[in-house]
Amino acid sequence: MNNVAPAEARAPRTVDDTGLPFLFLAELVSKVLHQRGQLRLAELASHLKLNMAVVDPLIAFLRAEKLCEVARAGNSGTDADIAFLLTETGRQRAAAALSRNAYAGPAPVTLAAYTAQVQAQSVAGVHVTHAHMAQVFDGIVANPRVLAQLGAAMNSGRALFLHGLAGSGKTFLAERLRDLLSGAIAVPYALMIDGEVVPFFDTVQHQLTGEPAAAGFGTDRGIDRGSAPDMRWVRGVRRPAALAGGELTLDMLDLRFDPHTRLYQAPPHLKSNNGIFIIDDLGRQRCSPEALMNRWIVPMDRNVDYLTLHTGHTFQVPFDVIVVFSSNFVPHRLSDGAFLRRLGYKIEVPPASTDEYALLFRNACEQAGVGFDADVFDYLLDCHRQRNVPLLACYPRDLVRQLRDLARYEDRAPELSRRTLDWAWDNYFAADGPPGRPPELDRRERGSMENL
Repeated sequence: MNNVAPAEARAPRTVDDTGLPFLFLAELVSKVLHQRGQLRLAELASHLKLNMAVVDPLIAFLRAEKLCEVARAGNSGTDADIAFLLTETGRQRAAAALSRNAYAGPAPVTLAAYTAQVQAQSVAGVHVTHAHMAQVFDGIVANPRVLAQLGAAMNSGRALFLHGLAGSGKTFLAERLRDLLSGAIAVPYALMIDGEVVPFFDTVQHQLTGEPAAAGFGTDRGIDRGSAPDMRWVRGVRRPAALAGGELTLDMLDLRFDPHTRLYQAPPHLKSNNGIFIIDDLGRQRCSPEALMNRWIVPMDRNVDYLTLHTGHTFQVPFDVIVVFSSNFVPHRLSDGAFLRRLGYKIEVPPASTDEYALLFRNACEQAGVGFDADVFDYLLDCHRQRNVPLLACYPRDLVRQLRDLARYEDRAPELSRRTLDWAWDNYFAADGPPGRPPELDRRERGSMENL
């Protein structure tokens, strides 16, 4: 047997080749006809992403069962005019099927095929080098030591924990990690699991690149290059990167079935297979950090996760995801040793150095159309030192934006001066607030989860 990744295999030529039950496919055909009405064989095959040779026996079965009939949809007098529509009995059967599961899209692939494809294009096979890191982060002001840690962490394929003060640039760095993942992948339109269909392809999360899918195992051994590809797979998909913040709940990490739409919704980390899943602002979710982290212990340790259908059937899915936790809190304040040892890297994103802060401020001024003044910038550094405010990456952009806002109000060109900078500083940091260290620094070191 040739070891060919499912998305590289030739298109199914028979019902058996699809790996799906005959009656399931016949029911899927009836649901499509119920929703779309009269269709020609080619139109039906195109919608289902199946060869006409696969769809033809399904139509023949529905006709034999008096569930489908032939109609004319043209005047050429050829078979091209033949279309199919459901009988009254067929519509009743299809309506009953839709009431159980309303999916009527492209034919799904089996869970076994999906698992094999995920393994063939595993994120663990991605190789990040110093040159690649320099290319992706070219023009970005970041701590060199942090970049080296991130590059090494990506090669590990393991979860990593980014921590630092709010505004230090953790989320920005985490989102850029996606660009380190080379090679496009293939994902299915839908999965079939124990007779249920779970829609999978997401136009938001799965972005097309126009590149061929990453080569799977056995590409040069046995693939039928002269045959049509299996259209149930979407190829040339950029490796996904999902971001979940304070809105994340434990329920969102499970397979959900909507009783109103009668459709399943795959959890974000499942759609992120072969890519990155970023959990931002860890500690601010509507569930405790301990509960959230405990949810990830088994997947990160064994590279598999367990989901449950609304029928009660529990099944195993691959977990080929680099999980990036980002938090304002130090790691040991959020979880215990059992979880922390499963984190490959715990990387602190520190405040910017003086040189980095100067470059960030220059860039912010250039983008906002504000002239840079070295003397005023030195005055800004004095403000930071006198008030013990760290040089965080977000401050230059935010302060310069306030200078621009003031200039618009005063109907003049924006300028960088001590007067305008004092005005922006007082707005941003609250002039009447207590001097000294910012409250988020104290909270971070205390690890307090209260009053956030």
